[in-house]
Amino acid sequence: MLLGIDTRKHRHPDHAIDPIFAARWSPRAMSGEPVADADLHRCLEAARWAASSFNEQPWRFLYARRGTPHFDTFLGLLLPANQAWAKDAGVLLALVAKTNFSHNDSPNAVHMFDCGAAWHNFALQGAQLGLVVHAMAGFDWARAPGVLRVPAGYAPAAMIAVGRPGRVENLPEPLRSRELPSPRKKIAEFAFEGPFPG
Repeated sequence: MLLGIDTRKHRHPDHAIDPIFAARWSPRAMSGEPVADADLHRCLEAARWAASSFNEQPWRFLYARRGTPHFDTFLGLLLPANQAWAKDAGVLLALVAKTNFSHNDSPNAVHMFDCGAAWHNFALQGAQLGLVVHAMAGFDWARAPGVLRVPAGYAPAAMIAVGRPGRVENLPEPLRSRELPSPRKKIAEFAFEGPFPG
């Protein structure tokens, strides 16, 4: 139970799945405590084993631990609404995607798809460890490559906050009421046999 919230009260799978899938969610309340190196490396190890086209593994994780100058740099790339809660993360990460294949330098049309697979492995492992793991699109996409010294041929994919669970009461007021596991669409709303329905 992350933040003392039993996800089983909020999420009800319609088919039998491993409990970790419904238990994983993206809270924001973090304590400011450090994330152990062993826990961070377990999450990165899980990401390492994600599937990818031609086994390219296009993901690159840049990270900054709380209390270091790098942390302030990463935090400064977030939009103010995300800074308000991500400041209490133990680690901030930037997920960057290699856009071309290594074996022939041709464009990898699925580089972001593959990075999403790595992110999901990371997030599931974090959930199993009882960590708060929250990915964000709310950052300065234009500034991030320069600030993080991302070389040509790579593109930002997301930023991620990781931390130990904190108190919901410490979140800014608009976020407190949203600090619950979100629902999901029914399968019939996103999966269709045959062509896209008209």
